[in-house]
Amino acid sequence: MTAYTFQTGCTIEVEQTPEFFHAHVELDGDIEIGPGDKVRVHGAPVQIAFGQRRVERRTATVERATWWQRHWIKFTARFELTELYEVSFTPRRMP
Repeated sequence: MTAYTFQTGCTIEVEQTPEFFHAHVELDGDIEIGPGDKVRVHGAPVQIAFGQRRVERRTATVERATWWQRHWIKFTARFELTELYEVSFTPRRMP
């Protein structure tokens, strides 16, 4: 089974200031992204100095997951969540 792919426009916002440090992509047309879908934004990587914010228009390719991939990811995600329970932030046990 092959995945469905299409291209769409998008807006990317990258900010690196004392208040914010983020990178966001907003696809045109309220396209909903589901489990297993992939979004590839085209163009050179955005590099900004500290204190800057940049907003750019780009093209993105969206690859939809197949029915099997979507359901497999939903199934396995339940088990991956339990990995968070095994994390310890101290080198030893507290009494």
